[in-house]
Amino acid sequence: MVWCSGWKLASAVSNAGGLGLIGAGSMHPELLREHIRRCKGATASPFGVNVPLGYPQLEELWRIVEEEKVPVVFTSAGNPMLYTEKLKKAGLTVVHVVSSLKQALKAEAAGVDAIVAEGFEAGGHNGKEGTTTMVLLEMLSGRLSVPVIAAGGIVSGRGVCAALILGAEGVQMGSRFAVSEESSAHEHYKQAVLNVNDGGTAMCLTRTANIRMIRNTICERLLEAERQGVSQEILTKLAGSKRAKLGIFEGDTEEGFLEIGECAVCISEIENVKMIMERIVSEIRQVGKIWDDVFLLSEEK
Repeated sequence: MVWCSGWKLASAVSNAGGLGLIGAGSMHPELLREHIRRCKGATASPFGVNVPLGYPQLEELWRIVEEEKVPVVFTSAGNPMLYTEKLKKAGLTVVHVVSSLKQALKAEAAGVDAIVAEGFEAGGHNGKEGTTTMVLLEMLSGRLSVPVIAAGGIVSGRGVCAALILGAEGVQMGSRFAVSEESSAHEHYKQAVLNVNDGGTAMCLTRTANIRMIRNTICERLLEAERQGVSQEILTKLAGSKRAKLGIFEGDTEEGFLEIGECAVCISEIENVKMIMERIVSEIRQVGKIWDDVFLLSEEK
């Protein structure tokens, strides 16, 4: 959610009853401090910060998170053993993102408070295992003592219910909110997401970064280079740098990385967060009513 989830989106999600997260991966430390303070001013509800553990100024970022008394930190893309204990001693709730059972067990051993189980359907950087959300949830079921939060491909209340049935205690949604009114992503990016058809996303740079994005000019160029088996050096040169910012934040829909999940095909309009959350809750209630009716019919028989 880098370039999408600043203080506006995070506070809107928290105000609507969720836990909003500020995506710190695209921010220098002092910019993150500004977003945290503005988020505090926009919501009285809890919110958190998502921190990729490969962040280049990580110690500075931790200092700001602690000084600003952010209650929750979601960590990803790194070893949870390195910082979990330190963050928990500072009074933070720590949640770590995983893509496999092995990673989940390691995160639990590190002392995290909860785990995000992110399947291969998710947008942006992905695990190399290629495990889908449903299968990952089944794998983790009964194996962990900490709560599991499902992520990847969840875009509706129906998806929330499916995740809960498979053992999750909550869900994390990125793609649906990336194209909300409050998202800081460029309007050209949001429109590109709305235009995605079946099969319109692909995994690129599978030998290194493993990034799911919309099929556009740069994506197809990279896919073709991978099919031809070019060297890692050439592939890295073709990929260039700051492509995510170019696509998501600056709106270059051909040469920028348009990172989004497979569920983009299920998103048909740009709405504000309140509307999105209300629809999700309504769908959850509808599914609940269906299950009540099923059980009632079963009992009558």
